[in-house]
Amino acid sequence: IFKSLVGFDTTSFKSNLDLIAFIKNYLNIHKIKSTLVYDSSGKKANLYATIGSSSEGGIMLSGHTDIVPITDQAWTYDPFHLTQKDNKLYGRGTADMKGFLALILSRVPKMISANLSKPIHLAFSYDEEIGCVGVHRLLDFINSNSIKPVFCIVGEPTSMEVVIGHKGKCAYQVVVKGLACHSGQAPFGVNAVDYAAKLISYIAEIAKEKSIKGPFDYDYEVPYSTLHTGVISGGTILNIVPDSCQFEFEIRHLIEDNPKELINKIKLYAKENLLPNMHKVSSKTDIHFKEKVTYPGLSIDENSEPVKYVKKLLNNEQHKKVIFGTEGGLF
Repeated sequence: IFKSLVGFDTTSFKSNLDLIAFIKNYLNIHKIKSTLVYDSSGKKANLYATIGSSSEGGIMLSGHTDIVPITDQAWTYDPFHLTQKDNKLYGRGTADMKGFLALILSRVPKMISANLSKPIHLAFSYDEEIGCVGVHRLLDFINSNSIKPVFCIVGEPTSMEVVIGHKGKCAYQVVVKGLACHSGQAPFGVNAVDYAAKLISYIAEIAKEKSIKGPFDYDYEVPYSTLHTGVISGGTILNIVPDSCQFEFEIRHLIEDNPKELINKIKLYAKENLLPNMHKVSSKTDIHFKEKVTYPGLSIDENSEPVKYVKKLLNNEQHKKVIFGTEGGLF
C-alpha cells in the first residue's frame, strides 16, 4: 500500500484522482463504502469513509494526499519509488504524509473484524500543502451529513509526539498601483515601489511590536505572533518611475490574536497614511489587498480526554506546539 501511494505524483498543482481511485478501490475490496468530494474542476477529490455501523461519535483519522514539489531538488533515490535503505524509507511524501495514509489503510481489515462499538471515520483531503484549501469542501460534506466524531487525529509528521497546538495563518497579496513617468520627472509620478516599501515597513513595525508586547505562548519556539514579507516585485527599468509593485506578506498568529484586527490595522494605515498622498497626484492610484490563504490555529487543552487517550496509546506524557500549520484547526 505504502509503495503504491508514494508512486502517485500528487504534487499540489496536479490531480490526485489516480491515488484517490486506488484508495477507493481498496476500500471497495473490503466492502467499505466511500464518498468522493470533488473540487470545482473535477480534477481533485477528498475521500470520506466510515468503518462501523454508526456515524455518531467515534474517532476521525485525517490526512492529506498532496505533496510538495521536487523541483530543483537533488534526490539520490527516485522520489516516486519507495526505497528502503539502512532501515529508512525514501520517497516524496513518506513522512508528510502518505506513510500515515498507508498505515491507516493497512489496518482497515483489523478495524472491520474488531466489531467496533463506535465508528472510525477516514477523511483524506487534497491541497493541504498550499494552504489547507481542499479540506473546506470535505468539512462541508461532514457537517451537512451531521457526522460528529468525538475527536480527530491528523497524522502529520511529529516524530510521534502529541501536538496540541499550532498558529493560524493569513497570507495576503498587495498590489500598489502608482503612476509612471520619466525618472527625471519623478515628482509628477507616483512611485509604486516607494509606497509598497512604506507599507512593508509598517508591517515590520507591527511585527516588532508583537515581539515586545505579545501576547505570548511559551510552548512555541517563537512565543508570539509573527508578520513578514516574503515576495516582492515592481518596476521595469531604472529610468521610469514604477507604476506597479506587488508583494506578499503573511501573519502566523497565536490563538489569542485576532488576525482580522491586524489585517484591518494594515489596511487602515494604507487608507489614511498612503492613499491620500498618492491621490494628490492621481486619483487612479490604488492599494489593493487580496487574501490568498487563511486557516485557523489549533489549541487543545493538555488535560482533555482525547489528549490523555493519545498519550496513553503512545506511552508518552509529553506534548508540544509546532511552527507549521495543519488542517487540525479546521477540524
